[in-house]
Amino acid sequence: MSALLDAVARLGRVAMTGMAHAGAMALFALRLLPVLLPTWARPRDVIQQIYAAGVLSLVIILVAGGFVGLVLGLQGYNILNKFNASESLGVMVALSLVRELGPVVAALLFAGRAGSAITAEIALMKTTEQLAALEMMAVDPFRRVIGPRFWGAMLSVPLLAALFSLVGIIGGYLIGVVVLGVDASSYWGQIAEQMDPWDDVGQGAIKSVAFGAVIAWIAVFEGHQAEPTAGGMARATTQTVVLSSLAVLGLDFVMTAFMFGA
Repeated sequence: MSALLDAVARLGRVAMTGMAHAGAMALFALRLLPVLLPTWARPRDVIQQIYAAGVLSLVIILVAGGFVGLVLGLQGYNILNKFNASESLGVMVALSLVRELGPVVAALLFAGRAGSAITAEIALMKTTEQLAALEMMAVDPFRRVIGPRFWGAMLSVPLLAALFSLVGIIGGYLIGVVVLGVDASSYWGQIAEQMDPWDDVGQGAIKSVAFGAVIAWIAVFEGHQAEPTAGGMARATTQTVVLSSLAVLGLDFVMTAFMFGA
């Protein structure tokens, strides 16, 4: 009986901790929202963060997108060829990337590479009391530090997702047309004919913007709330990657159900 009570107590503590964490994130968002537009008074800060978060993540995004496109082309050809539908390879690769894999995989890679870096940077500034020093000089850390990093991450994810999908489609072309012999005009023609600019490209872009906002929110929150110790920084960066990945996957399901469920 005591073991059961202990298990219930542990479950309750976990639930209470999770609810407290969610509440802290909500309060942080309420504090962050009013400074997002004023952050653009210093556009150079935002551009620097787009470079740090987006441009420096470009290599891993392009390499991953190419390999995903190659795998999709190879697997798609093997499946479609059984039904004599290999000419539909292009639209299968494009829709898979634009609707799902592009936004989701790019967001996951971004969370692992740039999201953790943003958290670590803010946590280090907190540990070394740089944020406190800014407050002492009457400089709002949310406007000068948090806001630009939020915008940098949020704006980078849609651009990286678009490049991921583009490189993936090219990878599918290389394996499908160049290697396996699918007709090139069928590959590109099916994409142009079957892909809808709004239902496919537009809604995929909406997903990537939402993923970017969630990753940016989690990254800056975990950095700002991190304990000012080495262990606290490590836990914050780990939590950013875990929470961002779970949030992206869960949000992807919800948005897919609303966008394509019918």
